[in-house]
Amino acid sequence: MHKKVEIIMRKILHILEFVIAILTLIVLIGMLGLEIYKMFTVADYFSSMDQFLHNILTIVVGLEFVRMLVDLTPANTLEVLIVALARQVILVHDNPLSNVASVLCIAGLFATRRFLIPKKEMTVEMSQVE
Repeated sequence: MHKKVEIIMRKILHILEFVIAILTLIVLIGMLGLEIYKMFTVADYFSSMDQFLHNILTIVVGLEFVRMLVDLTPANTLEVLIVALARQVILVHDNPLSNVASVLCIAGLFATRRFLIPKKEMTVEMSQVE
């Protein structure tokens, strides 16, 4: 009985993750459409390239997040973290110490992926690992 409840709960959670991923994707597509609309209607839109880059990279991180929700593997989770940190390095370059810390974090995530997670578990969905 306990095993059946666990299986049902996993299925419900997987469906909820998928629904959240779809809703997030719809919002991201709307944001991208709004950015394209602004690009052609707002005067001097490209003069503020930082804002454009900020919006596009936010959409990219969101898309990686959707991919992670759909296929919850250690590889996808690490990729989301790497992309989010890379976005931080690209957009926020006010403090050199913060940049060094971000780059070290990215290196740590790559090291984690390379040395701490076995290759056979990289593509196995996290909810299936026991």
